[in-house]
Amino acid sequence: MLKTLFIVGMGSFAGGVLRYLLSRCVQGGWVHAFPLGTFVVNVAGCFAIGMFCALSGRAGWMDTHMRLFLTAGLCGGFTTFSTFVNEGFLLLRGGDVLCFWLYAVLSLAVGLAMLYAGYAVVKIF
Repeated sequence: MLKTLFIVGMGSFAGGVLRYLLSRCVQGGWVHAFPLGTFVVNVAGCFAIGMFCALSGRAGWMDTHMRLFLTAGLCGGFTTFSTFVNEGFLLLRGGDVLCFWLYAVLSLAVGLAMLYAGYAVVKIF
C-alpha cells in the first residue's frame, strides 16, 4: 500500500507542477474574468485521462502502478475541478452570471468532447 501511495503521490506532484506552469503560461498577462488558464488545463486533462483510460484497457500497455500514476496521480494532480468550482463561485459572487455560465458550459462540453477525442485517438491506433 505504501508503494501505491508513493506512486500516486509522485504523479500528483508532477501533475500539480504541470498544472501550475500551463495555467500561468496560458493565462499570462491576459486580465479578464474568464479563467482561461484553468479552462485549458481542465480540457487538456480530460483529453489525457481519456487516452490513459483507453490505453489501460489494452492488454500489456500498462500495469496497475502505471495506470494509477497516470490517472489518479498525474491527471488527478493536473486537472483543477476544485479550482473550476471555486472560480465559478467567485464569478457568481461577483455578479458575472453570463461569464459563469459560459465558463461552466464550455468546460463541461469541451471537457467531455476532449475525453472522447483522447479515447478515440487511442482506439484508432
